[in-house]
Amino acid sequence: MRALRPLLLALALLAPLAAPAVQPDEVLADPALEARARALSAEIRCLVCRSESIDESNADLARDLRVLVRERLVAGDSDAEVKAYLVERYGEYVLLKPTFSAGNAVLWFGGPALLIGGGVLAFFWIRRARPEAAATAAPLSAEEKARLDALMKQDGA
Repeated sequence: MRALRPLLLALALLAPLAAPAVQPDEVLADPALEARARALSAEIRCLVCRSESIDESNADLARDLRVLVRERLVAGDSDAEVKAYLVERYGEYVLLKPTFSAGNAVLWFGGPALLIGGGVLAFFWIRRARPEAAATAAPLSAEEKARLDALMKQDGA
C-alpha cells in the first residue's frame, strides 16, 4: 500500500492540469446546448496553441471562440453551420480533423504515395546492384587464363 502513495499523490497533482478551460461564465443554462457546445469546442483548434482544442486552451482567442460557438448555438445554428462559419472566417486549419476533399487529397495521400514510390525505387535499385549481376560476366579467354596463372605463380614463388 505504501508503494501506491507516491503514484496516487502524482495523479492527484496532475488532475487539475487535465481540466477543461471553460470558465463558469461561459457555460450555457440549457444542458443540451452546453453539451453541443462542448462537443464542438473539442473539434475546433486553438489558433494560438495549435495543438489543443479551444475546449482545453486558456488562451484569450480560445475563450473568444468558445463564446462565439455558444452565441451561434443560442442563435439557432446547427453544428455544421457553426463549423462552416468558423471555417469561412479562419480557414480549414481551425478544424482539428480537416474534411476530406479533392483540394486536400494531395495532403492526405502525398506522404504515403511518396513512401511507397521510394520503396519501389529502392527495391529495384538494390536488386539491380546485386553481386550476382557482376558474377555473370563473360568467362576468361585462354590467353587471360594463362596470364592469370603466370601471375599467380610469381606471387607464390
